[in-house]
Amino acid sequence: MPTPSPDRPPEPDPQPTSGYAAGPAPEDKAAVRGRLRRLRREQVPGRDRAADGEAIALAALRAAREAGVGRGDWVAAYESMPTEPPTEALVAAFVARGVRVLLPLTLADWDLDWREAGSGTALGLDAVGRAKVVFVPAHGVDVDGTRIGQGKGCYDRALPRTAATLVAVVHPWELLEDDLPRESHDRAVDAVVTAEGGLRRLPAPSGDAFPGPAGSR
Repeated sequence: MPTPSPDRPPEPDPQPTSGYAAGPAPEDKAAVRGRLRRLRREQVPGRDRAADGEAIALAALRAAREAGVGRGDWVAAYESMPTEPPTEALVAAFVARGVRVLLPLTLADWDLDWREAGSGTALGLDAVGRAKVVFVPAHGVDVDGTRIGQGKGCYDRALPRTAATLVAVVHPWELLEDDLPRESHDRAVDAVVTAEGGLRRLPAPSGDAFPGPAGSR
């Protein structure tokens, strides 16, 4: 039986993900993932994380409100790592409003169990099905909603268990005009949240522009 870890895994070195795809696509994803990680290392030190966190929380509340989330309902989120957009304020904002928040427990096989914020009790792999909105981490999202994650397939395993609205949380430069590599098992996100752009529904209208620093596309 896999043992749950209370923390999400550290960002691995770029490498193909095994078990979820064949052919050249994993190498393509690894290259894109590596480029986006380098941009994070360059850009994140200059960010005001407190301001970013508050802006992300407000956009997340809007996404939940539009999805019909009310007091006593569930959303799923995650505890951000230092280079990721901050989610502490997001989680706190939902808890303060009586919305129950699921947080992932990473298992040894890279699947996700879930616990409620403020509790360490594992609720089971299927608990994510309770959520009306699932906020997911990503290294980047394109205008069609294709998301690129860490490469371990955690959310590829978890997301088929939910019909919730999917909202990726990314840095402003990680909302990309160019298409990201996409495979048959990849589930598109319905929206994206950034600290500067707020909530954006996807797929984006044709011609909608998503600014980012040089080299982000």
